[in-house]
Amino acid sequence: MAITLTILAISVVLFINGRIRSDIVALCSLLALILCGILTPAEALSGFSNSIVIMMAGLFIVGGGIFRTGLAKKISGRIITAAGGSEWKLFVLVMLVTSFIGAFVSNTGTVALMLPIVVSMAATSNINSSRILMPMAFASSIGGMMTLIGTPPNLVAASTLDDAGFDGLSFFSFTPVGIVCLVVGMGVLWVLSKKFLGHGHSDRQDKKHGRKTTSELAKEYRIYGNLFRLKVEKHSPLSGRTLMEADIRGRHGVNILEIRRRSQSSNRFFKTIGQLSANASTVIAHDDILYVYAPFDKVSAFAAAEGLEFLDSHTAEESSSAQNNIDDIGIAEVVLMPGSSYDNQDVKKAGFREKYGLNILGIRRKGGFILSGLENEKIHFGDTLLVQGTWDDIARLQDDQNELIVVGQPLAEAAKVTIDYKAPVAAGIMLMMVAVMVFDIMQPVTAVLCASVLMVLSGCLRNMEEAYKTINWESIVLIAAMLPMSLAVEKTGGTQMISSALAEYLGGGSPMVLLAVIYFSTSILTLVISNTATAVLFAPIALQTALQAGVSPYPFLLAVSVAASMCFATPFSTPPNALVMSAGKYTFADYLKVGLPLQVIMGIVMVFVLPLLFPF
Repeated sequence: MAITLTILAISVVLFINGRIRSDIVALCSLLALILCGILTPAEALSGFSNSIVIMMAGLFIVGGGIFRTGLAKKISGRIITAAGGSEWKLFVLVMLVTSFIGAFVSNTGTVALMLPIVVSMAATSNINSSRILMPMAFASSIGGMMTLIGTPPNLVAASTLDDAGFDGLSFFSFTPVGIVCLVVGMGVLWVLSKKFLGHGHSDRQDKKHGRKTTSELAKEYRIYGNLFRLKVEKHSPLSGRTLMEADIRGRHGVNILEIRRRSQSSNRFFKTIGQLSANASTVIAHDDILYVYAPFDKVSAFAAAEGLEFLDSHTAEESSSAQNNIDDIGIAEVVLMPGSSYDNQDVKKAGFREKYGLNILGIRRKGGFILSGLENEKIHFGDTLLVQGTWDDIARLQDDQNELIVVGQPLAEAAKVTIDYKAPVAAGIMLMMVAVMVFDIMQPVTAVLCASVLMVLSGCLRNMEEAYKTINWESIVLIAAMLPMSLAVEKTGGTQMISSALAEYLGGGSPMVLLAVIYFSTSILTLVISNTATAVLFAPIALQTALQAGVSPYPFLLAVSVAASMCFATPFSTPPNALVMSAGKYTFADYLKVGLPLQVIMGIVMVFVLPLLFPF
C-alpha cells in the first residue's frame, strides 16, 4: 500500500507542477504500478477498454459533428438575439444557452463556440462583455451537471455505482442537481459580476474591444501607415518568380500579404480582380498588385530594388485609401488554447502561412502590443494574435479549436458565417442518441458509439480522419491510465483505510459531516489537477465511506461529481476559465473575487441539497 500511495502522491505533485503533460504522468504512473507488481498488465490496461473511456471518445466525435455543421452556433445565436439590449436578459440567456449546450458537449468546446457570439452580442447591446464572459465560462461547467454525458465526473460516478452493484444513474438523474447549481450560479454570479467585473475599463474601450471592426483592429495594431499597394512593372525582376524563389521577406524584410491579379478576359466588361493567397508557390506576374506590410522605408527600398510602382501615397495617419485596403483584406484576432502545440514556438517556425494561409501581423500580450521583430518572437498560451488572410482561411480556423479560436473576428464578417446544410442531420442524430439513452433502449456506450458512427456516415464529419481529430486524446489517455490507479489503491487497501478513518473519526456525528468532507476535499484537489483525475481518485473513497457509515452511496458519489466539476476559483483550473481570461481582460484576482465565493457557496448548498434529492 505504501508503494501505491507514494506513486499516487508523486503523480499528484507532477499534475500540480504542470511541466510534464498530464497523460505522460498518468502513463508513467501506470507503468510504475506494473513494474512494482501491484497491477498485472491486464489490470493496468483495463482502463483503455472501460466504457467511460469509450463513451468519452464517442462524445468528442458527436460534439465535433455538432460544431462542424454549425448546429450549436445557429441555436445559440438565435436564442441570444432575443436578449435585445437588456444586460439582465443577455446575462440570463447566455447562462441558459451555454449550460444547455454544455449538457451535451464538452465545456471547452461550448466556450469556444459561444465566446465570439457573446462578445459580438455584448458589443451590439453596448454592454461590457467582461461582466458576461466569466459567468459564461462557469455556466459551461454548470451545464455539465445536467446530464449523464455532460462531464466526465458524471460518467465516473455512474460507473462506480454500477460496478458496485447499485442501480445505475439514468441520463437525467443529474438534472435536478444541475438545475439547482444553475439557479445558485445565476443568482450569485449576477451580484458578483456587477460588483467586481467590468469596472477597470471605460465603456468606449470595452465597445472597441468587443466590436473589432477591421478599421478598429487596424488602428489598435497600428497597421495604418504600414500597409501599401505596389504594382509589378513590366521589367520587374520579380515577374515570373515564385514567392519562395524571390525570398522577399528574407532579402527585404517586408511581408507580402496578398496578391491581386486582373483576369485575362478579352472582354473589358468581364475583367475582374482576383484575390490570391500569398503562398510560397504563388508565381508573381506582370501588373500584379502586391499588398505589402512593413515600415515605409523598407517598402520604399523594396520597390526601388524590384521595379515596383506605389499605388498609394504615403501618409503618417490613416487615410481613406488605407481604410479601403484594410477592408479589402481579412484580419482577425485569435487566442491560443491551453495545451496548444504552438505554445512557446517562434512565429516563423509556427508555420501559420503554410498551414492556414495566414500571416501573423501582431501579438497582444499582457495589455501591450508586439508589432516588430515578430519572426523570432515566441508565442505563448494566453497571447492574442492578429492574423491576416482571406476570410475563408480565417473561417477555417474554427476547425482547429483544440489549438486556437477566433475571439476578435469583426462583426461584419462573423455575420457572414453560413450554416451548413447538414445541421438538421446532426440535430436528428443527437436527439436520437438522447432518446435512446433516456428510454433505456440500449446501453449508453452503445448509443454513443452508434451516434458517432452516424456522424461520419451521414457526412456531418467528412471522414474518419476528421472524426479522430475531434477527440482530445490527452484526456482519453489520462482517464484510461488513471482508472487502474484507483484499482491499485483499492486493491492494496488504501481506499478501505481512508474510508474507514473518515467513518470512524468523522462519521459519529452525522453523515452530513462525512458528505461535507468528501465534497470539499474533492473541491480543493480539483483546483490543481483535472476534474476527471480527481473524480477517479475520490469516487471509490466516497463509495467505501458511505458503505462504512451504513448510508446510501448516491449522495456521496454525486458530491464527488459536483465538486469535481464546480471549479471556479482560478483561471487555470479548467480550460473554459482560461479561454475567457484574455477576451475578458481578467486578472487572477478577478477569479478569486468571483469564482472562489461561488465555489464555496455552491459547496454549502450542495451539502444540504444532495441528501434531499438523494436521501441517505
